Amino acid sequence: MDIDEIIGETARSSMNLPTKSAIYVWGYNHSGQTGRKGKELQLRIPKQLPPELFGCPAGANARWLDIACGREHTAAVASDGSLFTWGANEFGQLGDGTEEGRKHPKKVKQLETEFVKSVSCGAHCTAAIAEPRENDGSMSTSRLWVWGQNQGSNYPHLLWGAFAPNTIIRQVSCGAVHVVALSEDGLLQAWGYNEYGQLGRGVTCEGLQGARLINAYAKFLDEAPELVKITQVSCGEYHTAAISEKGEVYTWGLGNMGQLGHTSLQSGDKELLPRRVVALDGISIKKVACGGVHTCAVTEKGALYAWGGSQAGQLGLGPQNASFSFIPSDTESFLRNIPVLVVPSGVQLVACGHSHTLISLKDGRIHGWGYNSYGQAANEQTTYAWYPSPVDWCVGEVRKLAAGGGHSAALTDACSLKELCEFRLADSVNLSNALEIEDAASRNGADALARLCGRLREQFLDCDEIGCEDDEMSGGKN
Repeated sequence: MDIDEIIGETARSSMNLPTKSAIYVWGYNHSGQTGRKGKELQLRIPKQLPPELFGCPAGANARWLDIACGREHTAAVASDGSLFTWGANEFGQLGDGTEEGRKHPKKVKQLETEFVKSVSCGAHCTAAIAEPRENDGSMSTSRLWVWGQNQGSNYPHLLWGAFAPNTIIRQVSCGAVHVVALSEDGLLQAWGYNEYGQLGRGVTCEGLQGARLINAYAKFLDEAPELVKITQVSCGEYHTAAISEKGEVYTWGLGNMGQLGHTSLQSGDKELLPRRVVALDGISIKKVACGGVHTCAVTEKGALYAWGGSQAGQLGLGPQNASFSFIPSDTESFLRNIPVLVVPSGVQLVACGHSHTLISLKDGRIHGWGYNSYGQAANEQTTYAWYPSPVDWCVGEVRKLAAGGGHSAALTDACSLKELCEFRLADSVNLSNALEIEDAASRNGADALARLCGRLREQFLDCDEIGCEDDEMSGGKN
């Protein structure tokens, strides 16, 4: 196969090759959240979703900015600022005004006048940060749009909440029944349900709560809470975690499985005000991610710490059968309350699903662990991946990871001629050419492509034994 066949004549003649992105989605697919037409046998194989699925011409150098996974829906932001959603829609989380699910991506028309910059998916809601495509300077450059369960509409609508109009929104994160938004000034506002204190107000509340600023953060139990500037936030199912500008981690909400990282809690199994995780004293954290009942944090030096529930292996520490306890003498359970070092170095990105975890490393590889019945966490054909295990199905430079209820997603970039070739070849691998491409990739340092070919050949052999659909055996797109 010559170079023109791999990248196309137009790209070959260009002095500056355009960068291309790929979207991979895999795992549980009951509602079509992987965009793979509901083909059960193929869910364990992350393959690039073809540009044609998003209305782009075949061979187009499609680019993507962001991706997010909810419990059973997915959202992706294209480089032109368009937002696409697909999957479950029983609460209007797809933003099309209906409650009918969809197994293929569709553009959110109500945001066509906005340039979407990022997106977050909760269990049954979605939130996006966008700026107006036409702006005379009188409007904020980054505004918050919300829709779905507890958000008041099945269509995207603008929400300022407790923030003053035209506040610049830096980030938004959605949990099971609550949402937290971060302003450019480092302030947090939260809304939704607060039965476990996940809104950080110092009290629990019945019923749906409106947006309110979080203005008290406890550094130590014997000191009065104070205002802290926040740089990043993440919502778990019923808990929340945030990073301060000093790299400190604060957590609050439900802590029944140790997901808050505290050795004791002030209100039964809950922490009602944000409280600093003292076990991470002296460790500068740059990224925090919350799952269903677990939390992960990445340090400035690339170490990964994890804490919380691990019944499905989502901490990556192996099988842990003891029940959770705050009793100090119960050593095995007690240690799960506080952060544990899982990966000592090299971690670039982390994403927590309901019961699984994904990371990308400096060497470009993706690893995962936790609940794995649908292959959402690792290559292994097992129910649980107890330890960090490879996901060798993606090529390109990993730029974003996302994990949902039972599915996962990744955005990868091709930034060089070599990576563009890998993208094109990965898309054409089949049973007859897998060994040849693997050999060529190995000889030319295309390690990710070589690993992909090896995994696909293993899968093809498994298909011979159990029977697979024709397009899987041929390596066709899904």
